[in-house]
Amino acid sequence: MTSKLHHIDQIPVAPGVSGAELAAQLLSAPEALTGLTMEEARVVVRYMAPRFFPANTTFIREGDSGDSGFMALLIEGDVVVERVTVSRTEPVTIRVLGPGSLIGEIGLVDKEPRSASCTAGTDVWCAILTRDGIETMISRDPVVAARLLLGVSANIAERLRDTNRQLKLYARLATAMREELTSVSTPATQRPGTH
Repeated sequence: MTSKLHHIDQIPVAPGVSGAELAAQLLSAPEALTGLTMEEARVVVRYMAPRFFPANTTFIREGDSGDSGFMALLIEGDVVVERVTVSRTEPVTIRVLGPGSLIGEIGLVDKEPRSASCTAGTDVWCAILTRDGIETMISRDPVVAARLLLGVSANIAERLRDTNRQLKLYARLATAMREELTSVSTPATQRPGTH
């Protein structure tokens, strides 16, 4: 990870706004889906560290299991999330994320390889929460840690539901295509209802 800053307040943001306050606002915003109050978000931010990634830097790689124990709150910039699918060798863009997005939440809670790659589409500032940070929060601020983990779990569950909906759609499309191919390849005299 790239950065020499040690505190969230060192992230360059708008005049009169601290980096920590902006991070807490983004973390408690309804779009973040964490369910945290502003006060709870301020507590979480105390356990986070700033990171800067220049444009075109891939800071999470699909399949990596090394430095996977962190999640990032995107403070400024855009991140492209990509995944290699079964039938392809080149990655497919899953989504583009902007400020307020959480990135890499699954890596915060499990020790499995990363499921997608994340590349800075522009210069990016993030607030990073490591697995060590969440473990410290659990011992020092257990109620806030529990609420954060519930919010992270809800985010992961929503993405799983989206994936399930997509799989059902793909299954229906595959069935329709198979039926269409069968009807095209079957001679007219053998099709039901024809003589």
